Amino acid sequence: MYPDVVGLRSFYAQPLGVVTRRLVGRAIRARFGNVRGLSLLGIGYATPYLGVFREECERALAFMPGAQGVTRWPSAAPTLAALVDESELPLRDGMIDRVIAVHLLEMTPDAGEVLREVWRVLAPGGRLLCVVPSRRGVWARTENNPFGHGRPFSRTQITDLLRGALFTPVGWDEALYMPPVARNWFLRSSVAWERVGASLSLPFAGVHIVEATKQVYKPVPTKRRARLRVFQPVLAPRPLGG
Repeated sequence: MYPDVVGLRSFYAQPLGVVTRRLVGRAIRARFGNVRGLSLLGIGYATPYLGVFREECERALAFMPGAQGVTRWPSAAPTLAALVDESELPLRDGMIDRVIAVHLLEMTPDAGEVLREVWRVLAPGGRLLCVVPSRRGVWARTENNPFGHGRPFSRTQITDLLRGALFTPVGWDEALYMPPVARNWFLRSSVAWERVGASLSLPFAGVHIVEATKQVYKPVPTKRRARLRVFQPVLAPRPLGG
């Protein structure tokens, strides 16, 4: 079940949300370093992470699921956000170069169907970046943050989900090693938590950040043809006296 868009916006306006945006956004930016001349789609609730790309890419859009609700984005310019059915995106085939999915796959009832729709709108060679809660992390077990709702994933589960939708994972990062504690003195140590967690490859990161590329050629199932029997013609006997 999707959280309400008002709750999501409120979280990212609080100190814990500000730190979350900074830490996760840094990992997203490292993966999508150059988007000049490209089209970018954020789906789910990705607007906290789209601002750094808006002035660089050719176009940026923010699609928010109907069950979640939509909020205006950007706040001081013509809106680029829309309320959509995440399983039927209002875009032509192959018109998007990069997709960032945040607060999406863990919330939607059918993540595989949503990924197949993302596959459809991605251009050949397009890239998808998924941010999903880690099953082993503390963030998925507390409800004071959006990653504590919905279905968390193990590394194997998200990899299988992407491959089942014809995506090939090509890069992997993790973020939010710090526990989701909102005290100011704790938040000030967030960067140190990230450095230690990443350098030691600790297993309790809050989110997986997976980059995947679209497989251009879809396998097409073939039906097994039934073996045809060829019958030789048989001449009917002539009537006697004919």
